[in-house]
Amino acid sequence: MTFLDVLIQQVVNGVALGMMYALLALGFTMVYGIIELINFAHFSVFVSGTFIGLLVLNLMGLSGDSKPLVGFQLVWTLVLVFSVTMLLTGLLGILIERICLRPMRGVSGTAPMITTIGVAFILVNVILLTWGPQTKPFPAVVPDRRWTIGQAEVTLNQLLLCVTGLLLMLGLNYLVRRTAIGKAMRATAQDADAAQMMGVDVDRIIMLTFFLGSALAGAGSLFFGFYYGFTGFYIGYTTGLRAFTSAVLGGIGNIPGAVLGGLLIGLIQSLGGQLIEVRWTDVIIFSILITVMVFRPSGLFGTQTPQKA
Repeated sequence: MTFLDVLIQQVVNGVALGMMYALLALGFTMVYGIIELINFAHFSVFVSGTFIGLLVLNLMGLSGDSKPLVGFQLVWTLVLVFSVTMLLTGLLGILIERICLRPMRGVSGTAPMITTIGVAFILVNVILLTWGPQTKPFPAVVPDRRWTIGQAEVTLNQLLLCVTGLLLMLGLNYLVRRTAIGKAMRATAQDADAAQMMGVDVDRIIMLTFFLGSALAGAGSLFFGFYYGFTGFYIGYTTGLRAFTSAVLGGIGNIPGAVLGGLLIGLIQSLGGQLIEVRWTDVIIFSILITVMVFRPSGLFGTQTPQKA
């Protein structure tokens, strides 16, 4: 395999990883864009999504040693597991907002952000006590089909991940840019008090934002499970920080920036592991986080949160 083939292979791998990070980064950036809060409980919602998806698959009779599915059975299984997981993680996001964060909304300073860290630890420990510390295998429901680009390969798993992620992102973009709900979300992000005086139900919009962000985290959690073939209570920390770096890199509060930031982090992880060493990839990624926070806090593509009157 030539260097060019290796490079193409790592770009393919990086784009697939980047889609997962982009979905997680969207959750961070949507919540920040509406209420200017960095929701660190998002990490644990992601972890919860992997176990919810695993439970749904187990209830369907699929376990770690199940054979891959084909045809309509595969489509039906993926539609069902994505729908249920995204719905339940979305409801978990609403629960976090309603019980833990809404009472803190008028509190200034870092108290709301610290609250999300506490919620994150609660969720992780509930998962640990329920499922145990062992790694859990994810059913390999997607067949191992491959297409070649030169000597590089694109797997069906990667293709489904990219297509599904792209459709979810386009759907979110349409919702925010082209619908009345999206207009209400943008009005709330600009000035919540003025939006409320114009008849916007701000509490409902914030709740919807948490639902959408957490549902996207649920989709990203399934991507992780199907891509890596396992889950565990500990996976949210590193993956979540990479997604947070994606949001900061693109400009937290900027939806297109979160997507592009996720793709860039995915490519950096993939290419860095190939060109340098795998163990150095997190050093590179988190060095980027520090550099951006110090020298360009608004991110590469700027923050789209308007100034409040």
